[in-house]
Amino acid sequence: MTAAALARRLGRAARIALVESEAIGTVGVGEATIPPIVQFNRFLGLDEDDFVRATQATYKLGIEFRDWLRPGHRYIHPFGLFGADMNEISFNHFWLRWMQAGGDPDPTRFNAEAQAAYEGRFARTAGGQPGKGPKVHYAFQFDAGLYAACLRRFAEALGVERVEGRVVEVAQHAGTGFIEAVALEGGRRVEGELFVDCSGFRGLLIEETLHAGYEEWTRWLPCDRTVALPTERAGDPEPYTQTIARPAGWQWRIPLQHRTGNGHVYASAHISDDEAAATLLANLDSAPAGDPRVLRFVTGRRRTSWVKNCVAIGLSSGFLEPLESTSIHLIQAAIYKLLAFFPDRGFDPALAARFNTEMATLVEGVRDFIVAHYKLTEREDSELWRYCRHMAAPDSLTEKIALFRTRGEVLSRDEDLFKEPNWFAILYGQGVVPTGHHPLADAMSDAELEANLSQIRAIVRQRVDSLPPHQAFLDAIARR
Repeated sequence: MTAAALARRLGRAARIALVESEAIGTVGVGEATIPPIVQFNRFLGLDEDDFVRATQATYKLGIEFRDWLRPGHRYIHPFGLFGADMNEISFNHFWLRWMQAGGDPDPTRFNAEAQAAYEGRFARTAGGQPGKGPKVHYAFQFDAGLYAACLRRFAEALGVERVEGRVVEVAQHAGTGFIEAVALEGGRRVEGELFVDCSGFRGLLIEETLHAGYEEWTRWLPCDRTVALPTERAGDPEPYTQTIARPAGWQWRIPLQHRTGNGHVYASAHISDDEAAATLLANLDSAPAGDPRVLRFVTGRRRTSWVKNCVAIGLSSGFLEPLESTSIHLIQAAIYKLLAFFPDRGFDPALAARFNTEMATLVEGVRDFIVAHYKLTEREDSELWRYCRHMAAPDSLTEKIALFRTRGEVLSRDEDLFKEPNWFAILYGQGVVPTGHHPLADAMSDAELEANLSQIRAIVRQRVDSLPPHQAFLDAIARR
């Protein structure tokens, strides 16, 4: 992704070498995304239909959470807006006023993506058209290996030189400590001025060479392993990702066109690898199409992702479990920021400092969003869930929860990935029912409020009814 983006933006003004080894495996289980990937693909210039065919992609309208609050409970985090903002404040406040007075406690009736997801409908739509209803926001579920291969071809076509080989030595300048070159098995030496570390958890350059340091977050996110395997396709794919809470973690289910991605994220302190694999195998909806594969990780981030002339992107910069499908987005965000702060040969330290500050703020915001799922549980049925329910959350998250309880909002910032509708879906879904709402929501009369809500429900229903079945939309792309 980084090589493709740099080549797209820099063109032939820079020489880009992509060093990778076929002998080193990839994680390759990240198959679910969030809506910004649509803009990233457009930034690269990828045709969406070609992308869907090449990666066996399906469309994604949100993420369903089962058994997280309590066994038998479910809710969805949809990608689109709830209702429509009125009187300069969020729709959520008007809905809360209505609900607090005895209205329907299910907010998904006002969200087209949630309704379409559960009805198995999808189509690309334009927003803002009178009488057509809200725009449908979406992301993708795809084969990450096929996406990587697609981007490799794309990057090479733009002039990126792919160099096969395993790095065995990193050469640094004796005075500055800047990286000058990497030496590969067989003796080849690849020199450079800027190095991007995409070496995964190992952090070959950023950590093993430059010792950036690591801030661990396992006290809030105790899961430290994943067992993953694909299964055969099980019927028409749903346009949403599923996550199901398990006694020592949670399970994902991601339907693609040709198969289903499955995984069990778990805390090794509470379950063995064999037991975790058995739990996953016992909860599949079709036959396995491979063997279970265990991956180990430590949640957290590098203390600095840009050190000297090296920028860490992806797993080399840190890891947050894929509960909200944010891993690929954090790669994209780092790429955009690298382009924004792209250095000249002087490597002004202010650029690295700004990059590190903005990435830390972004990642910590995502961390809080994920921790909220664990902290706000009523479950006491296993050691993991008892720990999570009673653990001390980050102060930044505690403040958000407290404000939401009393006012129904978290006051998200412009730089945050997750905005008010996202926090509303998760906090309300996890059982936090606000006791109040924004005072401006009371300026509307009861009759006006009821009329507006009825109109919004009708518009959402009209939009959903206009969408074809998800599989029919995929079939149409296949025929083009």
